[in-house]
Amino acid sequence: MRADAQANRDRLLAVAGVVLLEQGVDASMRDIARRAEVGLATLLRHFPTREALLEALLRTAFDELTARAVEAENTSSPRDALVGWMREFVVFTTGSHGVVTSMVKAIEEPESALHASCVAMRAAGARLLTRAQAADVARTDVDGADLFALVSAFAWLGDQPGQGERATRLFDVVLGAVLTDRAL
Repeated sequence: MRADAQANRDRLLAVAGVVLLEQGVDASMRDIARRAEVGLATLLRHFPTREALLEALLRTAFDELTARAVEAENTSSPRDALVGWMREFVVFTTGSHGVVTSMVKAIEEPESALHASCVAMRAAGARLLTRAQAADVARTDVDGADLFALVSAFAWLGDQPGQGERATRLFDVVLGAVLTDRAL
């Protein structure tokens, strides 16, 4: 890819990420192109559909969450790594309105462009949970799929009008139910 084309693509992804946070997954493609200071045709050359743009954005975010989980696994206590990753996951998903639907679909659809990134992210969270369980700081009757479902539920709650405070409070309740040491 030519340097100017790569620069346009990178700028489009950066701007689209901001617009997604502001407006959710139904953000206007035309608005994204305008704010990136490129024509709609340029946007569509790189991302022919809204789904292609969302997949590129989400894949990057999911891969970053996976990398953070791996980093935390190597640098933090089992408890801190699990809690930190769960908080980051919830912050990302509640800040990106509508993303949880794409994420849950991708986990269930192996042909989805997001499937591999979602599966890797869920596996990274499951490894953190397993490590916390081995250190006796997390319940052993919760598995990686349960953890993913729990933290994904906060994304749904975050999409509901006026539920921010409730989501924060309930996150601490759920965290207290997952951890065995109960100290938040």
